[in-house]
Amino acid sequence: MEKYDAIVVGAGTAGCLAAKTTAEKGLKVCLIDKKPREEIGEKICGDALGEHHLKFLGLEKPTGGELEAKIDGIKIFSPDENTVFTIADKDFIGYLLNRRLFGQWLLKKATDAGASLQDNMNFRSPIIEKGAVVGIIAKNMKTGKVAEMRSKVVVDATGYFGMVRKQLPAEMGIDREIANEDVEACYREIRQLKQETENTRFCEIYLNQKSSPGGYVWVFPKGGARVNVGIGAIMRPGYPNPKEQLYKTTLNKPMYEDSKILAAGSWFDPVRRPLDNMVGNGIVLVGDAASLVNPIHGGGIGPSMLSGYFAGEQIVQALEAGEPTKEALWGYNKRYIDTYGKKQGTLDIFKMFLLSCSDDDLNYGMNQKLMTEDDVLKAGMGDDFKLNITETAKRVFRGLRRVGFLNKLHMTVTMMRALGAHYNTYPATPDGFEEWRAQTVKLIEEGRQKLLN
Repeated sequence: MEKYDAIVVGAGTAGCLAAKTTAEKGLKVCLIDKKPREEIGEKICGDALGEHHLKFLGLEKPTGGELEAKIDGIKIFSPDENTVFTIADKDFIGYLLNRRLFGQWLLKKATDAGASLQDNMNFRSPIIEKGAVVGIIAKNMKTGKVAEMRSKVVVDATGYFGMVRKQLPAEMGIDREIANEDVEACYREIRQLKQETENTRFCEIYLNQKSSPGGYVWVFPKGGARVNVGIGAIMRPGYPNPKEQLYKTTLNKPMYEDSKILAAGSWFDPVRRPLDNMVGNGIVLVGDAASLVNPIHGGGIGPSMLSGYFAGEQIVQALEAGEPTKEALWGYNKRYIDTYGKKQGTLDIFKMFLLSCSDDDLNYGMNQKLMTEDDVLKAGMGDDFKLNITETAKRVFRGLRRVGFLNKLHMTVTMMRALGAHYNTYPATPDGFEEWRAQTVKLIEEGRQKLLN
């Protein structure tokens, strides 16, 4: 039986970065995935990646067809499509990916760094001894052989379903289940159009609570008269079927006439704050398995890569110092929360605000500039933004019916600031964490009560 320093379960964006980062420091790393090697990277996804993520991670731009189109920003349409906010900022400049080629590119990065890949391996369960994860049980899908694989650390990079996470004992202090109200059901198609659209440089987002409650329809240009078109809706009781809604609201438009479906499929996005704790003795959670998806625009590729990189560096540090205990791995929690996680936390509140709005509210708010494009940019980045209440109020009082909307928006901003300040106190060690988590849950619940009930 072979033993490893780290076993990474799942060769997606987070898993490949975790494997690469640990292996290039000389650790013995095994990366497993249930797919055959040539299919790694294939995923139903929006396919968008911000350029700044590559720069932060020190990765050069791939040149082998992985990047299919350059994007200059986002256009956000009101439900009646009469108002369009154009968000063009360095943090929204990026690319539409060929998802399989990009996944293969990252996989090569990991294996070139020294990680060994075992494909066609279906994870079954973690091996837990004396309160620590010390390996996994997996089945080779080709041979049928069940293998016991031992390691000092296991990385759960199995995506939304969190196959390792769900089998961890409660005493590890890691949330095992994600509530449906924190998940978007999504459906998307890659379509070949008859001709290129006028818009080839901006991702388009269409807000509409009737067709996509809590989510949106997206149309992302991929070049060559191809588009990634899809829809997401929060899985609250009675949520609509995403595929049916996409066909009813979008794919019946003239631009899709006689277009061809190149690929199609459904998936789930955990759109919420990150898990409050992502580590335990011998275990680290990354990517979607740790709910590291932007709660507003659903982007998860960049955060997942970031988490894999941070996790890999922390694993190396923990093993160099001794045992990969919860305490030794805790720095990963702190670094991710401080860098990106607190933004996701505040956007959880903003997501509740959007869920509470009617289409009339959104039409009015965008048309009357109750939120400006700059406000939307800052909100989308999780940055602090200020509403000019005096000037805004003058506009609102021309239509008194909307005073409640303004009050709700003001309350949302106040709660986002409070939660952001709380995230700035994330503990540097497990000491004091339970108190911190209790306050987090309280603030999130207060937001839910005030905005959604």
